[in-house]
Amino acid sequence: MQLLKVDPRALKENPDRTRQTKPTPQADALLLATIKAVGIVQPPVITPESGGGNGYVINAGHRRVKQAIAAGLEEIDVLVDEAPNDNGAMRSMIENIAREALNPVDQWRAIERLVALGWTEEAIGVALALPVRQIKKLRLLANVLPAMLDHMAKGDMPDERQLRTIAAASHDEQKEVWKKHKPSKGDPQVSWWSVAQGLQKTRMYARHASFGDDLAQAYGIQWVEDLFAPADEDSRYTNDVEAFLGAQQEWMTANLPKKGLIAEVTNYGEVKLPPKAERVYGKPAKSDCTAMYLDRDGRVQTVHYRMPVAKKPKGKGATASDSGADDIGVVSKTRPDVTRKGVEMIGDYRTDALREALGHAPIEDDMLMALLILAIAGQNVSVTTGSGGVYYGHSRLAKNAVVLFDADGNLAFDMDTLRVAARTMLVDVFSCRENATNSGVVARIAGETIGADTFLPNMGSEDFLSCLSRPALETSCKDTPVLPRQRVKDTRAALVEHFKEGHFVHPSALFAPDASKLSEWLSSGATSADDEAEENITANGDDLPDEGAEAFREAAE
Repeated sequence: MQLLKVDPRALKENPDRTRQTKPTPQADALLLATIKAVGIVQPPVITPESGGGNGYVINAGHRRVKQAIAAGLEEIDVLVDEAPNDNGAMRSMIENIAREALNPVDQWRAIERLVALGWTEEAIGVALALPVRQIKKLRLLANVLPAMLDHMAKGDMPDERQLRTIAAASHDEQKEVWKKHKPSKGDPQVSWWSVAQGLQKTRMYARHASFGDDLAQAYGIQWVEDLFAPADEDSRYTNDVEAFLGAQQEWMTANLPKKGLIAEVTNYGEVKLPPKAERVYGKPAKSDCTAMYLDRDGRVQTVHYRMPVAKKPKGKGATASDSGADDIGVVSKTRPDVTRKGVEMIGDYRTDALREALGHAPIEDDMLMALLILAIAGQNVSVTTGSGGVYYGHSRLAKNAVVLFDADGNLAFDMDTLRVAARTMLVDVFSCRENATNSGVVARIAGETIGADTFLPNMGSEDFLSCLSRPALETSCKDTPVLPRQRVKDTRAALVEHFKEGHFVHPSALFAPDASKLSEWLSSGATSADDEAEENITANGDDLPDEGAEAFREAAE
């Protein structure tokens, strides 16, 4: 072969090339970035044009030539070879099939070599069109046990969070855990979640500490910098949990308000308030009390509460102390299956699912009419009437009606336009959110009717599962291979891992309304209908004398 420098624009494409499918934009962007940074590493192979022409045809390297042109290169190195009998078909196929991308471990080794040669992580990221975060993630492999590295090189990689946990442990600790979880012939896959759990160490972060350097020194706390954490946050931490919590407790004692106490927490991380205490969620009054406690992350949290007014003692000899009122005490409150945050999340999930179902689910015309009637009966809809009422702002809804008119202002539409307008109106009116927009039970009925349950998202996420109580969380393990753990957070982490590729919907999020609430709503509607019928007797003239009734009907005609 002969090495030449040629203008890439003068080269002609080979119509018989093997790779006919267009590459992804990401792949082209990566190649372009590498060419701009370091040039073409492997010269394309060209052959003289057949039929006596003076040009050259690309035999291998069409993408390299194309991106060299995009990079604005005037000349590139190429290898000139004689044209084979099959016009390069076999060589082109072998080159594309035999080529294999570098596995993450080899990528890391290459990155370390570049760093040793003076490349910065930022420069490597630019050259490879990779984010610096990805470069930092690969560099975590430097702290991984060689036996684990050998397995990762086969393509079985942990996720970033698991990799961080593994890399933070010593080789001795990794070796002990690897003995328990290394792959076998019967089970070649590694449960990286189990490996990470075995190496998990509780970290207490400096950014969560209320105490200062004086207490940190007094308790012997040595902060360790997490070199792989985001640069815009304080990433210092300590594994000395006991010392950290002791310093936090001492700080709370020194800074406790006059009417305050240091409270304990339940197994679910909720604060235990004194008996009969009512928690204050708004702005506290001067007479309210304060409770300080440590949450699961070791942070100092503050809540306010008020005690009920003590009842006056009965009898002459009774005193105020006989009433049993006591500002100091701790009780455990039963946690609901789903927290308030979880209920609000469910409301958002339902609303989005209902709107998607209204936009895409098949709905017959008679059902569409029934749903419109239901929507108007929603508790989030008010209509101004002759007897008073609150005006409901229709500017947002008017756009759905405007489409039914022609240019002259007359109602003119076909059935398709009407169906679309009806669906859009329903989307704007129906809501399951836990706020003033909630349509009430009618939205639940509509959602169940049109099958909106199938549009609910995967709720097997950390955000939602953290809103479930222990019993509710353990119930969610049913029909899954996940077994409840001793610690709630371990059960939750196992469920999140299990549902990562699956689809989980909590029963409380389903649209089917509660039977008692539905019955109550139907009863209230029937009662209102009866009252209105009685009011309409006089309006129809039925209870007037014969002459008056006849006059009423004539006026109506």
